[in-house]
Amino acid sequence: MTRKMNYGVIGNCRSSALVSEYGSIEWCCLPDPDSPSVFASILDTEKGGHFAISAGDEFTVSQRYEGNTNVLVTSFSNGNDAFDLIDFMPRYKTEENSYYHSPEIYRILRLKRGKPSLTIDYNPKLNYAIEETVNEIQGPYIKSMTTKGRYESVYLYSSIPLEHITEKRTIELTSDQFLLLCYNQKLIRVDITRAFLEYHRTLVYWLNWSNRNKVYPKYQQEILRSALVLKLLTYQKTGAIIAAVTTSIPEAIGQRRNWDYRYCWIRDSSMVVKMLTNTGHLVSAKRFLNFILTVNQGKHEDVQIMYGIRGERLLEEKFLRHLAGYGNSKPVRIGNSAYIQKQNDIYGILIDAIYLSLTKFPSNLDTTEELWTFVRGMIEMVADNWYKPDRGIWEIRGENRHFVFSKVLSWVAVDRGCKIAGMVGKPAYLESWSKLKETIREDIYRNGWDPEIGSFTQSYGSKDLDASILLMEDYGFIEASDPKYKSTVLNIKSVLCRNGMMFRYLNRDDFGIPHNSLIICTFWLVDSLCKIGYREEAVTVFEDLLKCSNHLGLFSEHIDIETKELLGNFPQGYSHLGLIQSALTLNGGIPEEAVDKLTFIKP
Repeated sequence: MTRKMNYGVIGNCRSSALVSEYGSIEWCCLPDPDSPSVFASILDTEKGGHFAISAGDEFTVSQRYEGNTNVLVTSFSNGNDAFDLIDFMPRYKTEENSYYHSPEIYRILRLKRGKPSLTIDYNPKLNYAIEETVNEIQGPYIKSMTTKGRYESVYLYSSIPLEHITEKRTIELTSDQFLLLCYNQKLIRVDITRAFLEYHRTLVYWLNWSNRNKVYPKYQQEILRSALVLKLLTYQKTGAIIAAVTTSIPEAIGQRRNWDYRYCWIRDSSMVVKMLTNTGHLVSAKRFLNFILTVNQGKHEDVQIMYGIRGERLLEEKFLRHLAGYGNSKPVRIGNSAYIQKQNDIYGILIDAIYLSLTKFPSNLDTTEELWTFVRGMIEMVADNWYKPDRGIWEIRGENRHFVFSKVLSWVAVDRGCKIAGMVGKPAYLESWSKLKETIREDIYRNGWDPEIGSFTQSYGSKDLDASILLMEDYGFIEASDPKYKSTVLNIKSVLCRNGMMFRYLNRDDFGIPHNSLIICTFWLVDSLCKIGYREEAVTVFEDLLKCSNHLGLFSEHIDIETKELLGNFPQGYSHLGLIQSALTLNGGIPEEAVDKLTFIKP
């Protein structure tokens, strides 16, 4: 099986990095996930830059996470000699009850036996490798900096003599050593004792976080690893949640379908928040709702489909033409022009998340009043826009259409708005909102259902099918027992499922006909099959898809139907929230008293 996306991800809710299965950092942006890259060899092996630790060819290399944490361990052994490379970005609570999550990476070389020899290839290429990067030893660190253009700099501290690193000498490991890559200069002395202190603090943080996860009879480790990925995609400073760590990993090799995913999509983030809430992590849900309220201050202000991690509204798309691209797939993009698109489904997804949060945890009066004002404004936006064509969930860059999924989520927005009105004691809104909800519902059944093929379709007047329609039951628009839903599921499976994996659609779009499977769509199929009574088939599809993850259980956005190669930005939050949802569905609706009990999980 071909599988190129064999990376582990480390991070601390400030930024993150990808480490190859052989211990090379090949993607990292500092100080934030949307900052220019320090290492980007994943996008250009010659120009991008990397930070590699390598031993001789006689060494075998394996990789794992340290228990239920985001601390990554790459092990090297030739039988007589062995060492571990421990990679992490520090994160832990301080005495002031805040979080330490500095933009820095620790790399600890932990000697296990013998006297292994290794080399360090430290090759940063700052600012997406646009300008030359110069490395200079300056006292206790190696300073890497650009000499023209946009100024950037990073600092490398180490217990290994710095000239051994800059000269790429062979190093004989006779004791534990460390390397510390920082965006900022350190104000305290760092030695191997300090490095291990940060390691243990970070380890304890992640173990405690994992221990708050609800416990399920089946697929517990897969759920937990996916939850850990989703947590890494959150941005501590604002509560935003990015879609993925990377930019421009293509959906199919050699095609132009590649995008920058280091931003906060309302749809993806709301679904992530819903999943984190369902698995027992309420703080992230609260922080995301605060982020949404912060970036949308007006009473009747339209909500963008996506924002920058600090709430930026302008996300201009540019090309980095000097980079070859992943698998020579150009262009490499920074920014994302989709921010200007109109997608009417986001209102329903967001109000659904607000409704869930109000039912799951109490809010103070100020917050509830603010949420209620926000909900009323969004319902007004739905009333003004639901009947208009839009770009849809898949961000079609061509003509607007009347996408059925957008109409269904407009119905969801009003339905949840009615429920929230009842919760906050505002029944006066129910009459007009209930009429609007029924109007939208009748319109969908009249225009979105095709009796000839026996299915709800992708858009009004079209016979194309779309995997997003599978979600209409999950959002409460239709019952799983309804013959129209069962017929829709089986039709979509028949048309869009190949080799056990789902396309999102197969009709031509702006870039041609899709070539590969969007991973979350297969998870949606699992849920739908289970709900219409095809549980055995659902389990088979789910477990076959789990086998397609990389060596650490991580998923990107897409998968090649034939080769099973992971493609698209990585790790993808959408894929991992889909995994969790399917696992919960297959667990059969665990009662709260069973899943809320905490258990200690050993590292």
